[in-house]
Amino acid sequence: MSLPTLPLLVLIANIANLITSVSPTTAGGLSTFTLSSATFADNTRVPQSIVFNGVAGNKCTGGNESPQLSWANPPRGTKSFAVLMFDVSASFTHWGMYNIAPTTFSLNADAGIASSKYGAQIINDFHVAARYDGPCPRPGIVHHYVITAYALDERLTLPSQPSFQPKAETLFNAMLGHVLGSASITGLYST
Repeated sequence: MSLPTLPLLVLIANIANLITSVSPTTAGGLSTFTLSSATFADNTRVPQSIVFNGVAGNKCTGGNESPQLSWANPPRGTKSFAVLMFDVSASFTHWGMYNIAPTTFSLNADAGIASSKYGAQIINDFHVAARYDGPCPRPGIVHHYVITAYALDERLTLPSQPSFQPKAETLFNAMLGHVLGSASITGLYST
């Protein structure tokens, strides 16, 4: 795994700075955009079902299924959602899906398969296909896998052709200026 380029790190920082916490108001006060998973609880160890299956600098024997995700209370004006899974311990993108319909509030487990019906996907940092590929860190430290759902004010148009499939940097560039809010959960894993 290589370290991300400086432009990618700047884009990641810019996305964080552009996110607003504006959410719809309810009778009881201000609601917030939330993300949860039936697969694992926030800040707990992820199950083997979402761990990579194969060799990625290490031999892993998981199910390689993207986790189930649910979100609630998106900001007003949301026209689409994007989901990104990023290993902050290794600066490594495991999954990115975008143009998820604004009427969709959950993704089933294994929604990150290559032929997913939920939305378009980016090439992850395994550089194999536009799909989900799970954690498989080298032995040592506990890695932090942050999954973030983004509420966007439009459907995204990303370049896609047989010779070029979008990657995380392309997705971040397309999201700049269009993020209405975000919600994250973190999974932990080590070998």
